Amino acid sequence: MTMGDEASVWRRFMRKHWQVVATFIVVFVALLAGSVYVFLWFVSNAQSSGLVPTMLGFWTLANLVNFILHAIFWEFLLVGIPLIIVGVVGWRWWTRLPEEEKRGYHMFGKRPGKTRGGGGVSLFFFILFCIKVYLDGNWNLAIANYSVDYVVGSLVLILEWVLVITGIPAAIALIWWIRHETKKGTSQAAS
Repeated sequence: MTMGDEASVWRRFMRKHWQVVATFIVVFVALLAGSVYVFLWFVSNAQSSGLVPTMLGFWTLANLVNFILHAIFWEFLLVGIPLIIVGVVGWRWWTRLPEEEKRGYHMFGKRPGKTRGGGGVSLFFFILFCIKVYLDGNWNLAIANYSVDYVVGSLVLILEWVLVITGIPAAIALIWWIRHETKKGTSQAAS
């Protein structure tokens, strides 16, 4: 499909369903603005309610984790649920379109290239760092009191844990695979 064909498909879709598209755009912009305002409201209330200290230098890792979890809860409750409802309404609207018309828009679901996500490695290491800080008894110690040696040493130790935990099974699997391949190779050579 050429760029001209793609543009004509979009033009046809917009001409026929401009009111629905405009409504979804307005709702999306409102939800985006709402998510910013919910976050600002939450930050203000988190400080005034005593959930977190107002000065960042006094934050502990416990404050940081509580802050993140509470922010996720309020964003999901006040923005995520309405977004899910809008998504369901949009999906229901799409399923009610005639099949012939949907076939004309067949290219909407196709993406030009393959995208790769971040993989969640940073989140995984952050969770491991939180566990290490908790086990060390520094959970309620202000983050400003952490030394660079402590943070770097903790990260190196976490990396060692991950390498040992994943490395041992990987080494066993590699040894098994090598033995399997050599047995297969010797049995084929014998026959």
